[in-house]
Amino acid sequence: MTPAPLAADLATRLTVPSGPLFFPVTAYGPDGSLDLDVFRAHVRRGVAAGAAAVFACCGTGEFHALTPEEFQACVRAAVEETAGRVPVVAGAGYGTALAVRFARLAAEAGADGLLAMPPYLVVAGQEGLLRHYRELAAATDLPVIVYQRDNAVFTPGTVVELARTEKIIGLKDGLGDLDLMQRIVSAVRTEVPGDFLYFNGLPTAELTGLAYRGIGVTLYSSAVFCFAPEIALAFHKALNTGDDVTANRLVDGFYRPFVELRAQGRGYAVSLVKAGVRQTGLDVGEVRPPLHEPTEDHVKRLARLVERGHTLLE
Repeated sequence: MTPAPLAADLATRLTVPSGPLFFPVTAYGPDGSLDLDVFRAHVRRGVAAGAAAVFACCGTGEFHALTPEEFQACVRAAVEETAGRVPVVAGAGYGTALAVRFARLAAEAGADGLLAMPPYLVVAGQEGLLRHYRELAAATDLPVIVYQRDNAVFTPGTVVELARTEKIIGLKDGLGDLDLMQRIVSAVRTEVPGDFLYFNGLPTAELTGLAYRGIGVTLYSSAVFCFAPEIALAFHKALNTGDDVTANRLVDGFYRPFVELRAQGRGYAVSLVKAGVRQTGLDVGEVRPPLHEPTEDHVKRLARLVERGHTLLE
């Protein structure tokens, strides 16, 4: 199948990224309302630091907590701040009707693509999941990356059908089943000509970066880039140049302890990252309910860990 022009363009821009894929947090003011000025500053910082793409209003960006109007305002702000220098991919999710609505809002805001989040609540069969993502892909001209995790887990055969669907260009894996991922990669490679993209989408993807690289998956989302871009850039360079000594040093000294700290609280994959951004001097506010803030002790441990991570770069 010949990919649509927009899909081919985004796939090409994401294939060999010059830096980490940036998943910015969404900024709120003291009263909990959207703070677009701070969000814009956060996006500018990330692009200036070397992000290869901006994934706005996705998991780290609290997609679940945004109204459609807030979502579109954030996506438009990200598009304006990047000014075409890197692509902007926006989240889209819930049931099919709402996912389509978010997709169209993202398209109106100028996004370059969509990250299709799992459907809300229901545990669906493969036939229903395939229909859901095909309807979402057909709703706009935007290319789509499908996010596998939680209640959206696919068989290799289903991913083959997704790869055959016009405008679906890739799969982001947040499940972490390497056996399943190897079978998916093999099946798509065998059945569908062309390049289908794969992303390591685990909460701290760097921890498993070397393992995913072993099955040919080198693209990944980096939440650490939000608050410690120098560490994230160093790991990205090491992973992509085969410098496993540096990669393992960062895994042992920073990423593994960070993941262990993240595991101390539910929702810390977002709230601990947001606390880290605040520690850089950018007040992005707190998370919205039902997420909650990390404890004071955990925030202090994060600060010490980031300091330690920087010493590993010297």
